[in-house]
Amino acid sequence: MSTGLLAVLSLLPIISVAVFLVILRWPASRAMPISYLVALGLALLVWQVPFVKVMAASLNGLVDAIELIYIIFGAILLLNTLQESGAIQTIRRGFSDITPDRRIQVIIIAWLFGSFIEGSAGFGTPAAVVVPLMVGLGFPAMAAVVAGMIIQSTPVSFGALGTPMLTGIYTGLSGDAEVLAYSQSLGLDWLDFIAFIAAKVAILHAAAGTFIPLILVSSMTYFFGKNNSFVEGLKIWKFALFSAFAMTVPYLLVAQYLGPEFPSLFGGLIGLAVVIYAAKAGFLMPKEDDIWRFDDKENWNPHWIGQFEIKETEVRDKPMSMARAWLPYIIVAALLVLTRLPQLPFSSMLRGEFSTFTISNIFGTGLGQAVQPFYTPAALFVTVSIITYFIHGMDVKSYARAWKTSAKTILSAGAALVFTVPMVQVFLNSDGGAAGYEQMPIVLAEGVAALAGTAWPFYSTFIGGLGAFVAGSNTVSNMMFSLFQFGVGERIAADPTWIVALQAVGGAAGNVICVHNVVAASAVVGLVGREGEVIRKTLLVFIYYALFTGSIGYGIISFGTAGLLNTGFIIAATIVLAACAIIIKYGSAKNV
Repeated sequence: MSTGLLAVLSLLPIISVAVFLVILRWPASRAMPISYLVALGLALLVWQVPFVKVMAASLNGLVDAIELIYIIFGAILLLNTLQESGAIQTIRRGFSDITPDRRIQVIIIAWLFGSFIEGSAGFGTPAAVVVPLMVGLGFPAMAAVVAGMIIQSTPVSFGALGTPMLTGIYTGLSGDAEVLAYSQSLGLDWLDFIAFIAAKVAILHAAAGTFIPLILVSSMTYFFGKNNSFVEGLKIWKFALFSAFAMTVPYLLVAQYLGPEFPSLFGGLIGLAVVIYAAKAGFLMPKEDDIWRFDDKENWNPHWIGQFEIKETEVRDKPMSMARAWLPYIIVAALLVLTRLPQLPFSSMLRGEFSTFTISNIFGTGLGQAVQPFYTPAALFVTVSIITYFIHGMDVKSYARAWKTSAKTILSAGAALVFTVPMVQVFLNSDGGAAGYEQMPIVLAEGVAALAGTAWPFYSTFIGGLGAFVAGSNTVSNMMFSLFQFGVGERIAADPTWIVALQAVGGAAGNVICVHNVVAASAVVGLVGREGEVIRKTLLVFIYYALFTGSIGYGIISFGTAGLLNTGFIIAATIVLAACAIIIKYGSAKNV
């Protein structure tokens, strides 16, 4: 069978997701079983993968799904605990004291706090933390999920203390003689070579991330505002760009001088401190008569509303202090950092022999995984929920209600995930069949590479994004495609490290539209069945990110032969100039 036809066939599971979930607007609980069956049929009938291996991959995916459901439950439990204790109400008042403007709030919570959480924990944890926090503050559930997904771009490559680089790229490239020879030709040992690529990744992210806060607020005002006006978001362009640089400048410096572990963590943390201080001081803040709020709740589209509802919980003794209300989130952030730092003993303890449950060689296929229930963010969420019971002086009845509500909510999320993740595993483990074909993602990438030729840098980010869209992980996408991308770079006589950097950036951008991240984020706030609507609202963000960074990458690679005025730089400059023109035209508009 030809490479082109195989590439088209391997695209069918993804097409089925797009058709049923995004176009036909089916809930994930109906769309994903069909996508699973499509992947299953291709693996068995075309790739001729043994039935036992397909079932092993499905079971492997089911284990992953259960772990993801566990994380969602922990996030829901923490949210409901803070709701019952009255902390959410206090946090709401605190943000209102800074500003009641929802545009400023979403930048602080999603972009900055979310980047910090991504840098410390990764693996979708920001959605589990910032999305419910925003709902608790009075955001529509759909708006919170969209915001939580949009920021899953710039910080992701350095999430979980650099895991997509130190595990994804590292594993994806290791063991190849050509890559090793290339790194040695640069005079770099292996870890320095990974850091060398990571520095390029940070440059690309910093460029594209400049406009993410502005896109974030404009999406908020367009999709969820009373006037459906993106101009209302553009009116705070100065504050949005300031907030972007407050995160991306330290992010870039850390990546260049300290390595890939801390860019997102320090970028988010430093940005958070700088922006909150500036906001409290009134720097670049909207005037009193230009405050933007959501319309009254009774006028919201019913599709925006999840099962979680804000209750005005009375605090029995005296109003809760701001420090006491925020303490659970501070504990979560601290525990995430402490348990992820390799320099400390906690990571090895939680992932040690006695705290790891291994499922190996399923059905004799060699597939399996290690389950670490105490290392997952879910364990931290449950632990902090229990701690909150004591530090907030909760009564047994209200805390039991938090557990009961969380258990009921999680049941509706499971139906989609038990098919989504097994579909991913079948898709990824489709090699080794009697037909002799590579796994479906590689076949798809090879088909695109054959068509793209020297224009490959434009496509490399989209391939990385496709990997993350399917696998739900920048790390997995990097592991899967890094070596392939390096090889394509060498074949087209381009700097292969820039091609791998484009892969990593595209893989991060793919999280914006990743199905099972959307399912997880939606489930946390009880927004089940609207996953396709979320993806439709974030798809353009992914296209912008992949196209802009791909153009910059192409421009850098082509600079030596075509000079400054090459196609890549021209496209990138056009995007920047278009953004500037829109800001100039609408950013100071009086009427919206």
